[in-house]
Amino acid sequence: MPLSQVKFNRMVDEHGPTLFRVAYRMVGDRHEAEDVVQDTFRSAWQSRSGYQPAKHRSGGERAWLSSILRRRIVDRWRKRGINGLIGGELMLDVEGATSDPLANDYTDEMQSALNRLATELRESLLLVVVGELTHQEVAHLLGVPLGTVLSRVCRAREKLREYWLAAGKSTG
Repeated sequence: MPLSQVKFNRMVDEHGPTLFRVAYRMVGDRHEAEDVVQDTFRSAWQSRSGYQPAKHRSGGERAWLSSILRRRIVDRWRKRGINGLIGGELMLDVEGATSDPLANDYTDEMQSALNRLATELRESLLLVVVGELTHQEVAHLLGVPLGTVLSRVCRAREKLREYWLAAGKSTG
């Protein structure tokens, strides 16, 4: 049974802000991030008959929407000839699990730091920290072993921490 309009609207309200944060950090532009999120929800609505909540554990909606978001971003990068998210790295948690330096602002400085990360690291970090997916959900989404995701997130955090320290910023 496909998602009802009411359930879909709840998904948009609940997951839209997080998807925007992930999209913004992946593409680096607010307007493009808004477009990607809109495309994501359009695709989700069109494929809503294929969504089966019984097959998903907690976080299933967000994982499903994140996988659509990722495909929309990859499609945009391919159209531009950019080698994108194939192994994507995502960095968000410079200060550790208790602090998200991207929670309150979208600074050019932070985006610059993220852009310095390898795609695989940036993508993994963003999906875990900003996208709020579990490491296992990210592993499934990217089609890589759990250990690979754990390693990528750890390396991304270390590289961001190094960048932050080199720039004279405090990490806690």
